[in-house]
Amino acid sequence: MPAQGGTQFTFRRSLSPDRLDHDVSRPAVADGAGVRRALIVLGGDAVAIEHAAGIPAHDVVIAADSGVDQAHRLGLVVDLAIGDFDSVTADGLERAERQGAQVHRHPIAKDATDFELALDAARSLGASSAAVIGGGGGRLDHLLANALVMASPRYQSLDLVAYDALARLHVVRRHARIRGEPGETVTLLAVNGPATGITTTGLLYPLAGEQLDPGSSRGVSNALVDPEAEITVEAGVLLAVLPGPAISVAPPPERPPEGTPT
Repeated sequence: MPAQGGTQFTFRRSLSPDRLDHDVSRPAVADGAGVRRALIVLGGDAVAIEHAAGIPAHDVVIAADSGVDQAHRLGLVVDLAIGDFDSVTADGLERAERQGAQVHRHPIAKDATDFELALDAARSLGASSAAVIGGGGGRLDHLLANALVMASPRYQSLDLVAYDALARLHVVRRHARIRGEPGETVTLLAVNGPATGITTTGLLYPLAGEQLDPGSSRGVSNALVDPEAEITVEAGVLLAVLPGPAISVAPPPERPPEGTPT
């Protein structure tokens, strides 16, 4: 259900194949109807273009600030651009508007990050899941803040997974299936209090109705033994982290040697 109160987002246009989106099969979005899966695109390090084929299926693209430029780089058409726009390029924002994106501007001095605003938008549209791509850039504070925001009670209505150059992150509130390569590391971290009644299958060190506490390293460095692991939690929240690049980062453009004409 859409969130009560706050900004309401509606889409009074349809998505069609001539909009150059790589995923033209997703259903039309009109007045927010049919939005189940949101794709939230963040800025930071440039995601390599070859990763575009692996972008999760989605019904709507929400770009946070310079995520607008990231989305264009990946061949995505933005439905909603949101943020204070202190880092997006003018050309990128103009292109999004030209392609029909809604643009919601917020002041730089605000009490929420652009990522949090994007999650609020997904929730207000009635999405039940959101995949987040991008956001890397070497800021540990941003990384920690984003993970804790995703795990907060405010977004318990969303099934959340994030992909960046450092890891894949699943928020496990009741149940999650984690896919990967056998031998791949999986770390389980309790947040917001103890996570109890944890049962896993497909992991090297299985848990059977057990508890993990915040600040404990007990869930660190488990591993997949099957291509898919299943995690259930009776109460509490886990972050399931698969360290290692979930997406590749495009190398920076080469700079010409000093004195070379450009």
